[in-house]
Amino acid sequence: MVTEVILPKLGQTMTEGAIVEWLKTEGEPVDRGDVLFTIESDKATLEVEAPKKGYLRRVLVPAGMSVPVLSIVGLITKDPDEDVSGYQQGAAAPPEESAAGTASPDDAAPAAGVALAEGAQATAGPSGRLFASPRARKSAVEHNIDLTEVAGSGPGGRIVERDVLAYVESLPTATPVATRLAESLGIDLRDITGTGPGGRIVKEDVQAAGPVPTQQRIAALEPVAEVTPVADEAEIPITGVRSIISRRMFESHQTTAPVTITMEVDATELVSLRERLKVRLAEELGFNLGYNDLLIKVVARALREHPNVNARLEGDPTTGVIRQLASVNVALAVDTDRGLLVPVVHDADRKRLVDVARELREVIGRAREGKATLDDLSGGTLTITNLGMYDVDAFTPIINLPEMAILGVGRIKAKAVVVDGQIVIRNMMWLSLTFDHRFVDGAPAARFLQRLKELVEEPYLLLV
Repeated sequence: MVTEVILPKLGQTMTEGAIVEWLKTEGEPVDRGDVLFTIESDKATLEVEAPKKGYLRRVLVPAGMSVPVLSIVGLITKDPDEDVSGYQQGAAAPPEESAAGTASPDDAAPAAGVALAEGAQATAGPSGRLFASPRARKSAVEHNIDLTEVAGSGPGGRIVERDVLAYVESLPTATPVATRLAESLGIDLRDITGTGPGGRIVKEDVQAAGPVPTQQRIAALEPVAEVTPVADEAEIPITGVRSIISRRMFESHQTTAPVTITMEVDATELVSLRERLKVRLAEELGFNLGYNDLLIKVVARALREHPNVNARLEGDPTTGVIRQLASVNVALAVDTDRGLLVPVVHDADRKRLVDVARELREVIGRAREGKATLDDLSGGTLTITNLGMYDVDAFTPIINLPEMAILGVGRIKAKAVVVDGQIVIRNMMWLSLTFDHRFVDGAPAARFLQRLKELVEEPYLLLV
């Protein structure tokens, strides 16, 4: 019997994905949960696991190729020589048939499309196909669940969406290292009680449940950064994240009416505050507080006070609506080996500075390791892009759609300025705000930037 390996849809905006690398080869035996390949979407690089045990009989989509979501990219069979003729490269997953009438998808007649394995918990028809509703199958693909593991509660034992969701909720959560360690030791995570936050299974839980592996074995499970030598001349294909960046930057430039306004601000008090907090919070945080941490709090406060900037377009630009958002989610543009990524600190206006600092380092770390989640890289309401570390003063950043604006931050530079009629040395910084003039007028944008200036120059105002 043939099990189709589907390219999963990893988010509402994802329409296609690129296979970065196949970790299994054709003809190789695989167990359920083995990582088959890595996929690069518009948000992150993630691992896709085998939905069932068998043999990777055919790779339909090679590494480096992009295909639409829910395409069939590989085939797993029970027998190594099973006939798989008739499957084409990157074919769409076969649609499921439902009974005629007005019944909802989960009440429809049993549908074809998913192979049935031995010991399946759901009812199979004469053709050896698993009975599952279209919504159940879609949910299984999104959660990378093998439907043969799910007990059906629909008519005749048919699997419906609620069965899949209940199965997902019953699965234990574990850290990536704990998952890999359990796999290497042959331990079922469902037999382990997690001691981490929220009952999450951590590495120590797996070690306590089985034979203690060597330190070398544990170290091999930790992510290791790879260093790729640079040749004198190279061709870099525009694929994956780079292709997505190219498309989105062009789309932003073509579909918005971008206007950039700049303002020089006195960052002396911000520098002083950062130096004091860096010492005061060093032991609690375990790292030095950065300017980006403070700027996220500054921007979050200003966004809360200027809801016309904390907004996005819904629908057609001429007939749709501008929705002012309830949440203030500040994103930060980050340079990674894979290209420009934009991790998000959600509800930044409601979090303490130390919590913002911790969360920012966590999401940046996952983004640079290629392990960012969809939540890490989505939902931003305004993006900060900081080029100050490269000695850049002012620039014209491109809006990160569907946001209304983006803030460019330049370097902090000591210079002579006039204060109260006296020439003094102050730490000065340029802020560059690019906004979509279709929906944000010049005066409101200037007031928003002016408020940012005020909060940078007098950061104690964040307390009132």
